[in-house]
Amino acid sequence: MLNISSDVIRGYNDTIILYLLLDRPSYGYQISKHITRISEEKYLPKDTTLYYAFTPVTKDGYITSFSSNDNASGKRRTYYQITDAGREYYRMKCEEWKLTLDVVSKFIRF
Repeated sequence: MLNISSDVIRGYNDTIILYLLLDRPSYGYQISKHITRISEEKYLPKDTTLYYAFTPVTKDGYITSFSSNDNASGKRRTYYQITDAGREYYRMKCEEWKLTLDVVSKFIRF
């Protein structure tokens, strides 16, 4: 099966993370599993790639984090949640994607 390389999708990891946080906070491992499931295993993010992607979106104020104990396992986890600025940034990245798709598709021949 052909998988998307991290290099190809790197510029949109932030968009993917923000999408997964639109409805509820989540923690890194859960986000990784959602990406794998939603992409139908065509994108398998490396842990380091994913966790590296949290840094700039946190620094830029698009997400915030908080710690909480997981009731089932008792483990302390860092959860991430999207901010209003993150929602706006997500909308902008979606528009950017439409433009990117339009431009790149002009150079794809099947």
